[in-house]
Amino acid sequence: MTTTTLTRCRITVRGTVQGVGFRPFVYRNALELGLTGFVRNDSAGVVIEVEGAELAVEELSRRLVDEPPPLAIVASIEVATIDVAGGHSFEIVATSTGGPPAVPVSVDSATCAACLAEVDDPADRRYRYPFTNCTDCGPRYTITLAVPYDRSATTMAGFAMCAQCQAEYDDPADRRFHAQANACPRCGPRLQWCRPDGTGRLVGDDALDAAVTALLDGGIIAVKGIGGYHLATDATDEAAVAALRGRKARDDKPFAVMVADLAAAEALCLLDPDARAAMASPSRPIVIAPRRPDASVATGVAPDSAELGVFLPYTPLHHLLVGELRRPLVMTSGNPSDEAIAHDDDDAIARLGPMVDAFLLHDRPIHVRCDDSVARLRPGRGVQLLRRSRGYAPEPRPLPVAARRPILAVGAELKNTVAVTTGPAVVASHHIGDLEHLATYRSFLHAVDHLCHLHGVVPEVVAHDLHPEYLSTKFAVDLDLETCPVQHHHAHVASCLVEHGHTGPVIGVAFDGLGYGTDGTLWGGEFLVADLRGFERVGHLAPVTMPGGSAAIREPWRMAVAWAGAAGVEAPFDDARLAAVADLAARGQGPVTTSMGRLFDALACLLGLRTTVTYEAQAAITLEQAARTIERAEAPTYPVAVDTDDGQLVLDPRPLIAAAVADRTAGTPVAVVAAGVHEAIGRAAADAAECLARRHGLATVALSGGVFQNVRLSEIVEERLTAAGLAVLVHRQVPANDGGICIGQAAVAAAR
Repeated sequence: MTTTTLTRCRITVRGTVQGVGFRPFVYRNALELGLTGFVRNDSAGVVIEVEGAELAVEELSRRLVDEPPPLAIVASIEVATIDVAGGHSFEIVATSTGGPPAVPVSVDSATCAACLAEVDDPADRRYRYPFTNCTDCGPRYTITLAVPYDRSATTMAGFAMCAQCQAEYDDPADRRFHAQANACPRCGPRLQWCRPDGTGRLVGDDALDAAVTALLDGGIIAVKGIGGYHLATDATDEAAVAALRGRKARDDKPFAVMVADLAAAEALCLLDPDARAAMASPSRPIVIAPRRPDASVATGVAPDSAELGVFLPYTPLHHLLVGELRRPLVMTSGNPSDEAIAHDDDDAIARLGPMVDAFLLHDRPIHVRCDDSVARLRPGRGVQLLRRSRGYAPEPRPLPVAARRPILAVGAELKNTVAVTTGPAVVASHHIGDLEHLATYRSFLHAVDHLCHLHGVVPEVVAHDLHPEYLSTKFAVDLDLETCPVQHHHAHVASCLVEHGHTGPVIGVAFDGLGYGTDGTLWGGEFLVADLRGFERVGHLAPVTMPGGSAAIREPWRMAVAWAGAAGVEAPFDDARLAAVADLAARGQGPVTTSMGRLFDALACLLGLRTTVTYEAQAAITLEQAARTIERAEAPTYPVAVDTDDGQLVLDPRPLIAAAVADRTAGTPVAVVAAGVHEAIGRAAADAAECLARRHGLATVALSGGVFQNVRLSEIVEERLTAAGLAVLVHRQVPANDGGICIGQAAVAAAR
């Protein structure tokens, strides 16, 4: 006769395990395995006590790790054997609220296929209901006020469930079992339509129909989504797109386009499997990919660009709008250019009212504004996140060195994000934006408070940039906390190390627009020997004057004058201010910079592509776009000199500038010269990194900074370093630009 060994275990699960259907998952599996006990949320995760056959308990433990619900991320699982207690059932018991909150909040997730099927089914009670969701999809982070994640701690608290929704919520066999945002047309949020002055109000299906009609008629409407408002118009309507540009005061920067499905996306862009997978993932980022020559969108959607930013619907409302419109839809952030996205209804009406013909909104409050995430396709090399926000934030990332004290990292001035540490992990916020705008700075303050509150973090250390004029730095030093200043480019390299779980040391190549250096100059073309604790600057781009200071960022012709003067060539354009600026540059009047980003700006200008810009990095992006039509093997070879200054390797681009200008003057097509420029800088950077790696006995190179969002340049550098036998770390999930700075700052502070 065989006897079954009976055992009871307490299983503690940590990670993103609340608001993702984890308790129902445990419940169903426990019943299937014949186990008794209970499961509950607590302030740190999920606690399970389970009793039954030893093999069945082991199988449940395996499933928790290997087969969790779609949105769950299991960071750790602890199993402890306890005394057998007996019992006849398995239950979901009330949440334990003791202790500080320490459980990650799930990200907002795109509507699942099962919910979309209900939205499209005329026989279903949720037919055309724009707020349909379940435990596998829907809003999370943007509606969460506190943890543990229960309905009372979300902005859904004001919506009492009807009997049918409550029955789903209470039924362990239903996929809406304990779905905190559960709702239906009878009891949930309602869609509303109105003009900017509040007149013409409609609700429900009538509101949706009015929106579709307005878009078909060439109107511009503000649409309230999960994390904020979009400005929407027909992407095929030249007049509507031009009107949107004028009202938003957005001269050239491309608009994102929402399409119904992957087939519609492929009609506009060239997508590889990586791009398709990213676009269709629950995170639903905007994916920037090469556009097809016959893409049926208005020229004003992405003027002078060979790429389009395309994304798929991620809420039932978007699904209904795009599906009924049956054409691509411009869906750009609901804000005046460069300001924070609007998420509060009163603020939206005040700021967006002058831009739109009507509002399509709803009565579910948004607690955290959260803009769309943006990724760029690197053909054959996956996708790279440029903006980590909705669908990705606030997912924790493991720290290579755990933080012994709670840390707040406040990021940089541009593309700001903030982060906190929770021991072994760093949690970065959604994209906040450029802090020079008051609305964005207020969003920064809210993000700091909310992130600390949500994760129970009372900071003891604040990590910040060295730049004394950054608003984030000023905020940090005004706090009554121990400060940890982190040099900008060290933070860039550290963020790359975090992504790869690497502690260093490595050769860090940090190329960007500007960052405050330890010598008081503006760095941006740096070679560092770096680990998480510190760095040594071992090389850099040759320094040059930045005539007019920050004006040179908006007016690249100033950098062109400076570099042309340094290279001893004539700037190939005429401007009344040219002589004065050239004199300033010659006399060294202005800040000194080693910025690679500003060099790319100058080269774009010297090749006749842009003399001024209307958005960040526009000149450099234009230079990359020009180069992409030329095969690398057809690019000319331009020289870059390598010098040594006080023991540091110095890349001198003056020979490159002289040769490129001479070729362009002689009539060489601009695309060919642009390709040669990329090839020269990429090879020189890789050769310098290899030389420094050999000199310092290192085998790994980390590439970081916004310049490495340039796909062509990155490809050249990566290939050359890999061919030299070096390991190359590049950004994928953590932005290479300043959006990743807070993660690097937190990692440095933790390691120190």
